[in-house]
Amino acid sequence: MRHRAFRPFSRITAIKLSIFISIILNAIMLLGYAYNSRLDVSLVFKLIYMFLTDILLFYLLYIFIFRIIQLRSKKHVKLLYAISGLLAITVVLSITLTEGEFLLLPDSPFPPGLQITMNLVKDLIILIIVSLSTSLLYSINQRQLTLFENEILIADNIRIRYEALKNQLDPHFLFNSLNTLDGLIGNDDEKAHEYVQNLSQVFRYTIGNKEITHLNDELDFTGSYAQLMKKIRYGDNLQIQYNIDEKYRNYFIVPVSLQLLVENAIKHNVISSRHPLLITIETTPHDTIRVLNAIQPKSGVEHDEGIGLAYLTERYEILFQKEVVIKKTDVFCVEIPLIKQQTDNTIKNPKLK
Repeated sequence: MRHRAFRPFSRITAIKLSIFISIILNAIMLLGYAYNSRLDVSLVFKLIYMFLTDILLFYLLYIFIFRIIQLRSKKHVKLLYAISGLLAITVVLSITLTEGEFLLLPDSPFPPGLQITMNLVKDLIILIIVSLSTSLLYSINQRQLTLFENEILIADNIRIRYEALKNQLDPHFLFNSLNTLDGLIGNDDEKAHEYVQNLSQVFRYTIGNKEITHLNDELDFTGSYAQLMKKIRYGDNLQIQYNIDEKYRNYFIVPVSLQLLVENAIKHNVISSRHPLLITIETTPHDTIRVLNAIQPKSGVEHDEGIGLAYLTERYEILFQKEVVIKKTDVFCVEIPLIKQQTDNTIKNPKLK
């Protein structure tokens, strides 16, 4: 699920900050009065009044500066508005609330002049706190927005690359299938017709438009493709040997990946009664499946199997951030990771939608 950018400039944020900071400030004052043994009934009422008025001042200052931040104006204009507005609100509200305090709490232990000065200093401190905390919130928000925008760019890039790879990999199978069909037409029309019928069944799987599929389904599809090749062209000279641990059948794999490897083996190796080709498909204890065959290279054939493998390799890197291992010794072996379950990095990832 794609994360939302941090959005702190709301009324709820203003209320939460106002209450939280007011509690801290008034707790400090309460401890100071208690330490000096000056805590009496009048001071208790004064602290309650200050707590409520501090919340009001904090809230109004936060709401004002949040609105300024969201203005579509130049930075120096917004800064000018913020400074002048915050000062005006603080001074006017400080004087007004002090007058209210004189009316509601006439028995204040402090002289009126000192009371006005003390409240004004306190409210200016509140202004500074609002400015600094808003600046911190703004910096956090900008950083989150930058990360969020980078995530979108990366996601779009991955999606574009994935679609490009998919659009190139699927025609790869179609191109080779049509080449095979072209070789049959005119030479053996009956086999060509049978090939078309079988090919239609195979294409039902390839046009499923799935990003990942169960290994069991991929094995069935690969087996159908191999049977198609055996019936039409190679007979028993082509053999597929399966060594599959049953626990892996419900694991996930990229569709058409095993078929691609079998197709490459058929395309680039001699298959005859003198040189039968055995292709082995087997799982490993390391949550992978590998396809291997003896190397019996055809003469005069361009060995471009690296193209399809390159697409498959990058497709696994994009979808799962896992590596496809290719080894070439006396046998050609390609090892593909098996995915235990769908995760946010696969089909459910909005980056790939």
